[in-house]
Amino acid sequence: MTSLWTREELEQATGGRFMSAGPLHEPPAHSISGVSIDTRSLQPGDLFIALMGDNSDGHTHIRAALDKGAAAVLAHDAPATPDPRILLVPDTMSGLRALAHAARARFGGRVVAVTGSVGKTTTKDMLRLCLSACGPTHAAEASYNNHWGVPLTLARLPRDAAFCISEIGMNHPGEILPLATLVRPDCAVITTIGSAHLGHMGSLDAIAHEKASLLLALPAGAIAIVPDDAHGMELIEQAAGQSHATLWRSGLHAGSAARITDLQTGPDGSDFTLHLAQGRTPEMVSVHLTAPGTHLARNAASALAACAALGAPLTSAATALAAFRPGRGRGALSTLCGGSMTLLDESYNASSASVRAALDVLRHIPAQRRIAILGDMRELGDFSTSEHGALAEPAAMSADLVFCCGPHMKTLFEALPSARQGAWAPTAATLAPLACAALRAGDAILVKGSLGSRMRDIIAALETMPAPASEGAV
Repeated sequence: MTSLWTREELEQATGGRFMSAGPLHEPPAHSISGVSIDTRSLQPGDLFIALMGDNSDGHTHIRAALDKGAAAVLAHDAPATPDPRILLVPDTMSGLRALAHAARARFGGRVVAVTGSVGKTTTKDMLRLCLSACGPTHAAEASYNNHWGVPLTLARLPRDAAFCISEIGMNHPGEILPLATLVRPDCAVITTIGSAHLGHMGSLDAIAHEKASLLLALPAGAIAIVPDDAHGMELIEQAAGQSHATLWRSGLHAGSAARITDLQTGPDGSDFTLHLAQGRTPEMVSVHLTAPGTHLARNAASALAACAALGAPLTSAATALAAFRPGRGRGALSTLCGGSMTLLDESYNASSASVRAALDVLRHIPAQRRIAILGDMRELGDFSTSEHGALAEPAAMSADLVFCCGPHMKTLFEALPSARQGAWAPTAATLAPLACAALRAGDAILVKGSLGSRMRDIIAALETMPAPASEGAV
């Protein structure tokens, strides 16, 4: 197995030096097989990076990392007992970024970066499936898209991979471009321009400007995949012009470079034809998704367009995509109570666009009743009242009964027709028993809210509740 890093490469990349004195139980390893920032998931042979967090300090876990078999530790505070497995640097966060820079510099494969208000992780997961059918592919297992997640993804990049996928997020102005500059993508994907983080950003134009900054890191002639209905298209076009990149619009519009036709979507998934034609020989491929929703079909079209932009065979990529399943908290469908109810788990996060998309999926699930359990959308600031209130109409159209938690969702709840009002509670934990008591066999249940709304409390309650009575039971 090819090593991820050698001790010499670590020193060269970070400018640090391994400690040279102290007792050793065994010789220090000369190669590193992985990179970890958490001793709970650390594997023998990993490099452990002792990062400083807001509420934690990785340096307090150095001994635990070494006891678990870490081949090396990156630290900026020397321990009382020297150990030649410890690589000292001025700052571990800077050391992680230096490793990321070195990993990207040595990488000979192709890199695609994904950003967007919603759909980043889903599109990244689709890309991983598609590209893995065409060559060894590296991507983060989770949503590692921030100031430490992006460099960690690169630091773990195998030197012999063919493709790398980097997810890049933001919630304040100016965050995307520094990360994109580190990633240096060969292709960029913007999934959506929506109101997520509107409270921090101030306007949809500001969000579009921030998302478009991903394109500034592209080399001349590279391809960027953008939604054909994106807000702020002129800002995206300006960014593409600055980097001399080519825009491929993706979606349902007739003139789009990556165009969806013959879309059929239902509770069991979607089928469509994807047409690719812009400065290239036109291609057409049939696509099957075992996951419902027009929004997922659009994500799939963007992922396949990115594969084509990177030179991957489109047919192989589309065939692989049939194995895609939405992740837990991101649209996974399951059954509850011995199959008597259906759960649509969208509990990981929420924005106006993603709530609307999830409600549309709920509307198409066969059920005696459709139940929506919704938690606050966070980081909307002064726009919270209007953004939550605007969801009352689509919620009433898609659900027979709506349960809400959180101070902002109270706006939506009070705007619903009384026949659609289930219950409101201040928190997910206090709403859970109210919602569970109202459920019955034959229901389809959507659970959605921002991560800070703790909608996982609802999911946990649903997954452990006893089977409800059927309608009309005595």
